[in-house]
Amino acid sequence: MTGTLTRFAPDDVELVVTRRFDAPIEEVWASVATSAGTTGWYGPFTRDGETAHVTMAFEEGAPVFAMHVDDCTEPTHVELSSEGMHLELRLSVVDSATELALVHHLNNPEHAAMYGPGWEYYLDNLVAARAGAPLPAFGGYEARFGDYYSGLASDLR
Repeated sequence: MTGTLTRFAPDDVELVVTRRFDAPIEEVWASVATSAGTTGWYGPFTRDGETAHVTMAFEEGAPVFAMHVDDCTEPTHVELSSEGMHLELRLSVVDSATELALVHHLNNPEHAAMYGPGWEYYLDNLVAARAGAPLPAFGGYEARFGDYYSGLASDLR
């Protein structure tokens, strides 16, 4: 399990899911911060100024939603927000590998069980896409990770 849940205030909880890559930070950055890079594991996006229109290619109906680009500091940080969602991608070099931390800011720790399995799936998609391997099927991620993330939320009570 790679996810953690940390409370900073009653309504400020960070769900953090990480992956490590034996690749330069610039290559991992291209995989998460360019439309060509996200197409194979999450979905493409277009950017109009500070707004990114993201297609969730692996969701039923491939919905498109708008995210405000709050910060984009190449190659270490992307921060996005929309109504009800606040995300960060933090990249760093650790022991000559690149670590990616996907941070989902939550106002309720109970939401970790809803979002955690999905982020595990998408980051596994990223790992597979970067390796040229088949992408995993989503089926089973909720059963595999739901109790884990529910437990993290319970630990914060």
